[in-house]
Amino acid sequence: MPAGEAFTTAQRREIDRARHIAAAGSGYEYAVYVGPVEGEPRAFAERVHAATERPDETVTVVIDPGARCLEIVTGAAVRRHLPDADCALVAMNMQTAFAAGDLVGGIVRGVQQLGDHARHPATLHTEQHA
Repeated sequence: MPAGEAFTTAQRREIDRARHIAAAGSGYEYAVYVGPVEGEPRAFAERVHAATERPDETVTVVIDPGARCLEIVTGAAVRRHLPDADCALVAMNMQTAFAAGDLVGGIVRGVQQLGDHARHPATLHTEQHA
């Protein structure tokens, strides 16, 4: 989680825990950047996303509280299970929490929701019968 030095150790742990739980449930990675956005927010978020270890399998959340900016970028593999409409819904929920002054709670719940939406459906029958 680059930037975000204003978070306490406990808050950083809470956000990291949400990221790890979302990753375990969905099989994708979750990156969170909280800090100043340089230039156009979407382009900045895409650069942050591209710098992750596995961008095709990562969901990146970029938040600039000062500029009241939130961007969610999904990798190519993630998009098959996490469509833009689901990301928009999660973003609205996060913005509601942010507006109420709950930055950490909004991030934690948002990452959890992204992970829930990105879960792969269980495959019941993988064997082929002749």
